[in-house]
Amino acid sequence: MITLFQPVRDNETLVSAGAKFELGFFSAGNSSNRYVGIWFYNIPVKTVVWVANRDDPINGSSGVLRIGKGGNLVIVHGTGRAVWSTDTANVTSGTVAAQLLDSGNLVLTDESNNGSRNILWQSFDHPFDTLLAGMKLGWDLRIGLNRYLTSWRDSDDPSTGDITYKVELQGLPQKFLRRNASVIERSGPWDGIQFSGLPLSPNAIINPEFVTIAQEVYYSYQVINDSTITRAVLNHSGTLQRWLWNNNTQWTVIHELPNDSCDEYAKCGPNAVCRIGDAPICSCLTGYTPKSPQEWAMFVWSSGCVKKKPLNCPKEEGFVKLKGVKVPDMLSYWVNTSMSLDECRTKCLKNCTCTAYTNADIVGKGSGCLLWYGDLLDIRKLIQSSRSQNVFIRVMASDLGKTSEVQAGSGDNFELPTLDLEDITRATNSFSSLNKIGEGGSGSVYKGLTSDGIQIAVKRLSQNSRQGFDEFKNEVLLITRLQHRNLVKLLGCCINGEEKVLVYEYMPNGSLNSLIFGNREGNSLVWRQRFNIIVGVARGLLYLHRDSRLSIIHRDLKASNVLLDEYAIDGIFSIKSDVFSFGILVLEIISGRRNREFHQHDHNFNLLGHVSYYPKFLLGVLTLLKLNCLRLCNFQAWKLWLQGKATEIIDKQMEDSFPMSEVTRCIQIGLLCVQQSPEQRPTISSVLLMLESESTTLPQPKQPGFYTERFND
Repeated sequence: MITLFQPVRDNETLVSAGAKFELGFFSAGNSSNRYVGIWFYNIPVKTVVWVANRDDPINGSSGVLRIGKGGNLVIVHGTGRAVWSTDTANVTSGTVAAQLLDSGNLVLTDESNNGSRNILWQSFDHPFDTLLAGMKLGWDLRIGLNRYLTSWRDSDDPSTGDITYKVELQGLPQKFLRRNASVIERSGPWDGIQFSGLPLSPNAIINPEFVTIAQEVYYSYQVINDSTITRAVLNHSGTLQRWLWNNNTQWTVIHELPNDSCDEYAKCGPNAVCRIGDAPICSCLTGYTPKSPQEWAMFVWSSGCVKKKPLNCPKEEGFVKLKGVKVPDMLSYWVNTSMSLDECRTKCLKNCTCTAYTNADIVGKGSGCLLWYGDLLDIRKLIQSSRSQNVFIRVMASDLGKTSEVQAGSGDNFELPTLDLEDITRATNSFSSLNKIGEGGSGSVYKGLTSDGIQIAVKRLSQNSRQGFDEFKNEVLLITRLQHRNLVKLLGCCINGEEKVLVYEYMPNGSLNSLIFGNREGNSLVWRQRFNIIVGVARGLLYLHRDSRLSIIHRDLKASNVLLDEYAIDGIFSIKSDVFSFGILVLEIISGRRNREFHQHDHNFNLLGHVSYYPKFLLGVLTLLKLNCLRLCNFQAWKLWLQGKATEIIDKQMEDSFPMSEVTRCIQIGLLCVQQSPEQRPTISSVLLMLESESTTLPQPKQPGFYTERFND
């Protein structure tokens, strides 16, 4: 306990009664700045959950946390100047004390006349980037207190970042994830059981609670099992992650927002619905059509949809059911908590501007009425929809009987996004050599400019390619089903006689290949850019492995399309080979050199033969990941690692100052990914955890996957 006569100095800590949390001074990353924070006491890796002086660090070890004049809890440094204070009302300092509870809450109390202690201030009312069990996210309307999460500035800087997670009261209360003022993700309103857009997992480890009363509006949660250690963390990259302490060994991310492309706010624009697994993922609601068919043909959906015909209100109209969705945003709405669903329908029909309705609460048989007027924005189909809401969309009589539930495209029912060859030819100046920006075994890539001024990348397949129509169609189907912010979008395709063309979004910065391996004088990537690329590739692969809901290897592509003959000698393709190749990429990004630039004259070994070891599929994936630089692994890195000289592979073109510990950690992660045994290689989700959490302890890598070359007699 902290009292007037018992402060906490820089070299001291305060531990909660049950040894669950600890308070003290700490430094973040490689910074020498000192902060007062709270972290888990029973976790071997320091995991900070709250920081007092996040925007006013102390330089040096002279800091003291104590009870100051007026009874406030203050942080002062050697000069006596206060850098942080609880700033509560003045009380007699002799009766004030601060205590760290087993919940992780730091409370400042004073003694009342009857001997009990009153809470003057508590850290739970001033969240940092972490939401613990029992904390409240939301409003105390009596005093105007808004409790919300704010991210770190970056991994080494806990100062106030630009990502927030709040309960907002405009319309029905909802949780919003924002970057500054821009919405990243919206939870939807509480439906009596859960937030509309965040269905509960059947294997949930928490019980969520949402309270809406005259005095307070807030979200909170409790763990189902008291032994569970979990936290929700707002990442400076713009994601909210649910972490679980796993088997007393490491933190594991078990959920993340945004979790997929349909979690992105208003992904499909107004009057449309988004569903992961469909191709394309956006579809107009029944009775609506794309506002800009040209943009939708290019997979640009932000303009959304408009009514096909004006409604003949109030005659010849009805409603179609949209099953299991996150309800639209509260742009213009009306709510009544006592109406039945039938009364709600009647209410909507009587108002010609009403476009949709649903129950406000889905508990039991449902109750209450929620109406929307005007555009319907940010609707998504939920994957886990057993206890989710149905929205009834107003349509003309001619559309009654149709379903607004999006069906997954598959097989011959899928309609390819086709473009006109004449338009593509015009956009590329008749496939001029001056427009060529790349070439490979399957064809050439050209830069193009559409009549609307949109830059595109056009891949013209070689007529010598063995790929037939079915294989080409399967490739298009696969790519269009892969929707992720780290994957290049396929905008369309063209099949005209022997001509087969794919049109992608254009990447103005070119490929990583040119920046890492090309003529880089004055144009080298700094470490932060390289690290962000590594994390971005990992996120893309995680989507392919876990989130895309496509059995890419065994269903969409034949074995001959995935494997090359040489690799078939040694085994079956798996996600661990993706991890292997990711490790290769990491080491090359760090070194800035292709593996073939390293020569080991005293050893005759290489990586399982030649570069053709890599599956065609993965080569395609890395192209989708805005890269084109897959090469052999730098086994020079392994040799230097064993000698304790791994940092010698770092690209000499990088800036003079960068976090050496982070670079070294990435080298170690790269070597873990290329270990000879697939069982020893981490999953890509574990790799992402290693990259994003410096508190995760890394195992030592074992021998990478190389062997003696095969010689011909």
